[in-house]
Amino acid sequence: MNADGRRALTSVKRSALRNPVAIAAGAASLAILVAFNAAGFLLGMQAPWLLGGVLIADMLVVGVGIAVAVREVLITERRSEASEAQLGSIVDSAMDAIISVDQRQNIVLFNRAAEQVFKVRREEVLGTPLERFLPARFRAPHRAHVEQFGRTGVTSRRMGDVTTLWALRADGDEFPIEASISQTEADGQHYYTVILRDITLRKQAEDALRASQRELRELSARVQEAREEEKTRIARELHDELGQLLTALKMDLGWLREHLPPDPALAARVAEMGTLLDRTVGSTRRISADLRPLMLDDLGLVDATSWLVEDFAKRSGVACRIDVPEELPEVSKAVATAVYRGVQESLTNIGRHAGAKNAWVVLGAADGAIHVEVEDDGRGIAPEDLAKTRSLGLKGMRERIAYLGGSVDVARAPRGGTRLRMRVPLRGLAEEAPA
Repeated sequence: MNADGRRALTSVKRSALRNPVAIAAGAASLAILVAFNAAGFLLGMQAPWLLGGVLIADMLVVGVGIAVAVREVLITERRSEASEAQLGSIVDSAMDAIISVDQRQNIVLFNRAAEQVFKVRREEVLGTPLERFLPARFRAPHRAHVEQFGRTGVTSRRMGDVTTLWALRADGDEFPIEASISQTEADGQHYYTVILRDITLRKQAEDALRASQRELRELSARVQEAREEEKTRIARELHDELGQLLTALKMDLGWLREHLPPDPALAARVAEMGTLLDRTVGSTRRISADLRPLMLDDLGLVDATSWLVEDFAKRSGVACRIDVPEELPEVSKAVATAVYRGVQESLTNIGRHAGAKNAWVVLGAADGAIHVEVEDDGRGIAPEDLAKTRSLGLKGMRERIAYLGGSVDVARAPRGGTRLRMRVPLRGLAEEAPA
């Protein structure tokens, strides 16, 4: 605080009206003066000197009263000036830009931080419209917003809760801000105060982080896509090439069985070879289906998911029921693969970890999206299990679905187990974005 402010506060502290001794002396003097006036009124005719003394005393008291009143007025003004100086010092030392406008939205206060943010001196902006610091496209909406805020009677609120606000520097450079607005009345005038902060660096960091996350998600999706293509190729070769070779071997083994001499040992060995060959054929089909069920490409999502659930029930011993419509809207290959892999991962987790006796799968379409629900009556999943760094299957599922614009929700089921819900747009958002 400057020297004038300190002197003003000292004068306030020394005010006579704040001194108990001065107040008591004044009251005693007033009582004596009243008694003196009463005596003069009663005895004034017999003692003219007394009446003159009373008049002189009254004039002195009136003069002193006027002097005290003037002094108190001056002290009050100094007190107000000191308070304003202190408030101005606080406002100027604030780290955020502070701008106050009157009801016509002309600037009446512009602190030092605002000078730095907008790159202009306060002397150049006081009395000018606030709109000079707003991009042209936002000026009319901003004026309407402030007027509406004034009618609400709310003392303060944050501006731009949903969207980013933009301001304009004196050199014409636009930059993002976050701001709050308050209103007050003084001397019958309405004033609005905006406290704002330049968030250019933060927004750049946020944009860079979002871009990095988007790139990582796209890279992950491309890796998944490449893996699916490789799985499809291997599954097709297993089904076509190796499957044909194994079929030829079975035919040759059948021919050999018919032309062998009647030797029990040879017949037993051929039978063992046939059994081993059948197991090899079964394993080849299973591996091929695990890599990429060809019926997903040939017959569609409904048939492939139904086969997956039936096969899981046979292998795991878990009673698994599926509820699917007769037909689903046409979906892209990426969406069909994501949904199928999501159901496959869910059933795998049920078989490995849930200890369930029953499982239910519901597949349907509504509101332009595929909806899947997988539920079991097992031990359920704990929140800490969801956060495990080794839960790669579930994390991979989330990433795959999120890349397509969908969502995955895992929670406790009413039956006590785990319930997984997936929602995937019929056409993934990533597929609609331009390359």
